[in-house]
Amino acid sequence: MIEVKNNFFTKVGMPQQLVWGYIGILIFMMGDGMEQGWLSPYLIENGLSIQQSAMLFSGYGIIIAISSWFSGVMAEAYGIKRTMFIGLILYLLGTVSFVGFALPHINFPVMLITYALRGFGYPLFAYSFLVWIAYVSPGKSLGRAVGWFWFVFTGGLVVLGAYYSSWAIPRIGHINTLWNAVIWVLIGAFFVLVLTKEKKRVIIKNDFRSRLKELAKGFSIVKKEPKVLLGGIVRVINTTAQFAFPVFLPTYLAKYGFTTTEWLQIWGTIFTSNIIFNLIFGFVGDSIGWRNTIMWFGGVGCAVSTLLFYYSPQLFGGSFIAVMIAGVIWGAMLAGYVPLSALVPSLVKKDKGAAMSILNLGAGLPVFVGPAIVGLFIGLIGNAGVIWILAVLYLLSAFLAKFITLPNNAKTLKHL
Repeated sequence: MIEVKNNFFTKVGMPQQLVWGYIGILIFMMGDGMEQGWLSPYLIENGLSIQQSAMLFSGYGIIIAISSWFSGVMAEAYGIKRTMFIGLILYLLGTVSFVGFALPHINFPVMLITYALRGFGYPLFAYSFLVWIAYVSPGKSLGRAVGWFWFVFTGGLVVLGAYYSSWAIPRIGHINTLWNAVIWVLIGAFFVLVLTKEKKRVIIKNDFRSRLKELAKGFSIVKKEPKVLLGGIVRVINTTAQFAFPVFLPTYLAKYGFTTTEWLQIWGTIFTSNIIFNLIFGFVGDSIGWRNTIMWFGGVGCAVSTLLFYYSPQLFGGSFIAVMIAGVIWGAMLAGYVPLSALVPSLVKKDKGAAMSILNLGAGLPVFVGPAIVGLFIGLIGNAGVIWILAVLYLLSAFLAKFITLPNNAKTLKHL
């Protein structure tokens, strides 16, 4: 039975030794993403201003960006499982303090501190696992392996977390739903930290000086290999629109008769499409080349579909189906960037954790960049102007990706 399973997982590009880990990431991220769709309006209904809510999530996002950057180098300096365990503990400390004290009393200063502390959790936990994938996956299937990672990561965080909350809140309430999230996080951590075995451990720098040197590589890697920096910039552009859209598109669509419920249905369906195509583009990248997939499907595809998504209610008379289809196309093209997680660490023979740290920082920064673009420009150039900025950024990412080449201009590691 084990041999059959091994053959199956090998064929689909998932490292056999990490199967339990993938399941654990899905469950962990489901728990972590439980409040994403409802916490802000809940806080506003209970006395916080919109500005205070925005400040809370901004502080959370700052910590996510910092933690994302540290995750890769910490995984190599302290060990992958140890770094993941640190992420779990910080998540639990932040969540227990936030849900147990700050949230019931709507104590804003304490909420700022505890929710920010919670932000250290999932980047250290999930992105360290991504480093693990980069080390143990064969080069010929690395694109598919990271595609599976983004499938379970996004599927847990955006899709299952939201669906579970929509079921749980009417039955047990908001606070108890967040306590329930802790249970799911612990279950996910058990799958990764206990059931997943390290057959080949990443070499750990044991002395303090070596650990500091390893952490410093997160800076020095971009000087040693500038293509890693280009990969980080492309990664920022990848999900900038994902964090910009919710700030202004619901209001824009309301002008064409779309309700909040319809917007949430569209948004949920977009990321159902996205997690499916995370897998598809893992295979596509391994077939036609990682850089080609990023350039044409990610960069150019997102530029075109971003404009289609925005203009579809105007072009099709506010048709719900038309907007839904346009959104699904954008969600699919967003997955075209999946091979970045295979391409960037493959640019270096050593220090893959440092390279992944730059990529992970790029995954955290859009939490700020997206809303900042909206805040800075929407008053000057309106909704359409913001959309065109996002579309141009996608084209810029396609241009930058052209220069992120493997040795001998290979398509993937198997072509080296």
